Amino acid sequence: MGPAFPPNPAHNNMLFFSYFKELVGKEVTVELKNDLAIRGTLHSVDQYLNIKLENTRVVDQDKYPHMLSVRNCFIRGSVVRYVLLPQDGVDIDILHDATRREARGG
Repeated sequence: MGPAFPPNPAHNNMLFFSYFKELVGKEVTVELKNDLAIRGTLHSVDQYLNIKLENTRVVDQDKYPHMLSVRNCFIRGSVVRYVLLPQDGVDIDILHDATRREARGG
């Protein structure tokens, strides 16, 4: 049996980065680690999974009324808990291929 290598987070980020680039122009919901959820159009994403959203709105407006006037935002990747993707933006075949490539080591 060959040596075991710890997962490479940078490599995993590149997999997600490639996938998120395909979603530019689609509406996504980003939930932050502080429980704030923001919905908007994905304008850009970088290799650190920093996200720029346009035409944003807060999901829970009663809880975050001070965010009502925010229309565009930049979200640092390290504060993202998860990203809810549009149902029509998920290509299962691409995800399966990427997962198989990842399992083979590249």
